Amino acid sequence: MGGRIARLTRFGAAVFGVAFGVSLLMPAVPAAAHNQLTGSSPRDGARVAEAPERVELRFLARLDEDTTKVTVTGPDNVDAAGGEPRFSGNRVSVPFTPGAAGLYVVGYRLVSGDGHPITGEVRFTLTTGTPADPTPEPTAAADPTAIGTAASTPAPVTPEAATPMPMSDESSGGGWWWAAVAVLLLLAVLAAARLIRRRAARRG
Repeated sequence: MGGRIARLTRFGAAVFGVAFGVSLLMPAVPAAAHNQLTGSSPRDGARVAEAPERVELRFLARLDEDTTKVTVTGPDNVDAAGGEPRFSGNRVSVPFTPGAAGLYVVGYRLVSGDGHPITGEVRFTLTTGTPADPTPEPTAAADPTAIGTAASTPAPVTPEAATPMPMSDESSGGGWWWAAVAVLLLLAVLAAARLIRRRAARRG
């Protein structure tokens, strides 16, 4: 009798272990389907003196060209994208057209493999920009009888960093996965109990 109980106990423990292992693996499925940014060039927050030819974004999973949008804006919200984006697996790059020195924002929007839209941005600062047009010097009055008049020179305009619209990543809830794991564990326990009763009835 004691040996039979020990065998049934070991069998129940094995079933519970298998169910627990499955529950640990299940949350990895939605995580793999949910895409996210893994890196960029220039990196987020970088300060660069030499403007790059292209801006590149790298993601966790392959990108869909039809649902992925990338924008590049510079100071005063000036468009700094020099062409259409180029895709290569999980990477996308956009030609960069530098303007004035200041903050540049690379915004992206894509649809993840689980159907959820993801938005975000990468910011970097260009420390050197294209030179501004020279301001013409004011000419003196041609009338020799005119008493000296002060000519005012307009103050140089300092480019201000653009203030992009904030973009936030959308996260997906995963509560239903834990509910599925709980149901799976319950079914495993019920199956083990039923098998124990059946074996006990056969040997009783």
